[in-house]
Amino acid sequence: MSHGTLAVSTVLVALLQAGCASRESEMLGAPVEGYNHTSAAINRFTVNGAGGPNLGPYSGGGSQVCCGSVPRYWRPGIRAIVEWEKDPNPRPVVPLKLNKYGSLDPDDYKRHAANYTNHRVVVDIPQYQEAGSLKVHFLPCNQVRVSVDNIFYGTPKYPYNFPHNMKDTECPQP
Repeated sequence: MSHGTLAVSTVLVALLQAGCASRESEMLGAPVEGYNHTSAAINRFTVNGAGGPNLGPYSGGGSQVCCGSVPRYWRPGIRAIVEWEKDPNPRPVVPLKLNKYGSLDPDDYKRHAANYTNHRVVVDIPQYQEAGSLKVHFLPCNQVRVSVDNIFYGTPKYPYNFPHNMKDTECPQP
């Protein structure tokens, strides 16, 4: 290969790389956070396969786990798949026993864990102007809402300002 051909090849490779680098990515990495508005515990959850934090009853917010993936720009039909394990009785009247080593008694734990339930829903993501974190809200009646905007829970323009403590009979309408 001549020096001229090598120089042209090098320039072409550099231009191709620059073209790829300057193109804006359609997807962005986004932290996952959760809000549990129920008396149950959310032992674990995922949104589009990205894991979120464990959530005790009536808790959530500041815990963020990285990373999910969200479209840079909203478009109609964007949905999220949320899967979770729920402990409907996270604070049993009779506390779980500890074994002689100070950890949960395996048989006692198995009896408690037998009441866990697993859920999966597909939900629409409301329109957003600027992509932000994946915020998942767990509501009574195994309902879920997801937002991707860069607006924070509790501010006036946030799409889901549910009360922190919702009764298990308060089932929001879709």
